[in-house]
Amino acid sequence: MRLFGMLIAAAFAVAAPAQAGESHFDGAQFQAIQQRNAPVILFVHAPWCPICRAQEKTVAKLLATPRYKGVTVLTIDFDTQKSLWSKFGVTSQSTLIAFHGRRETGRLSYDSDPAKITALFASALS
Repeated sequence: MRLFGMLIAAAFAVAAPAQAGESHFDGAQFQAIQQRNAPVILFVHAPWCPICRAQEKTVAKLLATPRYKGVTVLTIDFDTQKSLWSKFGVTSQSTLIAFHGRRETGRLSYDSDPAKITALFASALS
């Protein structure tokens, strides 16, 4: 029974960021990125969500490429940070919001299509 409990806890643990360019949301970091007029993606993520996991794979691939190495991905936990994600007008997990500086350049919800995620990342570059 104890092993079962440990397995359940591990299954619902908050996933660690996928890449060096990905970290948990920090308001001061987000503001600093916006002040530098740099690209940033907010990723409202739930560790139990299959769409989030599929999105995470594409995000990791993009962050590993030279074109997107300057993009920062800040993860907001859907289960524990409702007051934060609701401030951004998010209504469900698996939402990606792209910004270039303070300007929102696009958003994608509940979609794991790599082409759409790539287009969203590209929108943050300009």
